[in-house]
Amino acid sequence: MPSVEPTKIQYTNIASQPSTASWQQQLGDLIRSPQELSELLDLKVEDLSAAADKLFELRVPRFFAGLMKKGDLNDPLLQQVLPAAAELNKVDGFSADPLKESGFNNSPGLIHKYHGRVLLIAANQCAINCRYCFRRHFPYQDNHLGRDQWLSTLESISKDSSISEVILSGGDPLAQSDKQLKWLTEQIQQIPHVKRLRLHTRLPVVLPDRINDECLNWLKDQRLQTSIVLHINHPQEISPELISACSRLKEAGIRLFNQSVLLKGVNDNVDVLAQLSEDLFTAWIQPYYLHQLDHVAGAAHFLVDDSHAKALYHQLRAQLPGYLVPLLTQEIAGKSAKTPLL
Repeated sequence: MPSVEPTKIQYTNIASQPSTASWQQQLGDLIRSPQELSELLDLKVEDLSAAADKLFELRVPRFFAGLMKKGDLNDPLLQQVLPAAAELNKVDGFSADPLKESGFNNSPGLIHKYHGRVLLIAANQCAINCRYCFRRHFPYQDNHLGRDQWLSTLESISKDSSISEVILSGGDPLAQSDKQLKWLTEQIQQIPHVKRLRLHTRLPVVLPDRINDECLNWLKDQRLQTSIVLHINHPQEISPELISACSRLKEAGIRLFNQSVLLKGVNDNVDVLAQLSEDLFTAWIQPYYLHQLDHVAGAAHFLVDDSHAKALYHQLRAQLPGYLVPLLTQEIAGKSAKTPLL
């Protein structure tokens, strides 16, 4: 496979991180203040809602902020993290637990909704808080486990031979240390009927330095077939640094997929979605899902109606080969699988 030589991102809005900063240092130096974000991007302070920030705190890596267009309130990356006054509106049909996950969270740290696979809440935080996140109200404090508790949870998986895949999610599992993730995956590998490991993460997108040698070592040093599902909504998020990180993951034998969320004002445009699929494939990432918005309280202003979503999907099919068209789908509480919107 030819190597990819990335061109370093030029931070047009902020001072770039020193090249010696570790991913842990970058994770500890997030933008957390609406006022700081507005100043860095040359926006008016009143453009950011302090009240919405109190309900769901702003968290943005400086690298990701550096991909935003300075002075542009409508920047598609900014819109995903912008605390907006619209989040305070109460909208019928939008709730704190739209997928009814609490009913499947019977063991701490474990969500078992679908046949053959379980999801582990491997971290209780993300590097970035996306305003449309369906787990923005999730009780992470009740699912933050120590190693003894993890062993008890994994014991329940070992007793269910129907489970062939374990999904690490959160929060973002890559917000955990490599030491902890290596230990956790070693325990999972000891369960004979588990064949596959999947990670759902946004860290390589918003903080690409996370894919370092230590991370690659534990990912490839195991018997489980391993895949990573990234979360990228707009082609502007696909930086040269991300492409380099994905190249290293591919060389390590990790399969890469992407799931996007259809968001009003961000990617509800066929040209944007087509470019996203093209750029994903160039970066060794397979387009996988295009999700309709989960009806989580605080995110109604992102909703694209079903008729427009279906029209976009059919336009995509007319423009792209089938393998570049993600499946348009919606997760409906209580269903045995995601529901295609065709």
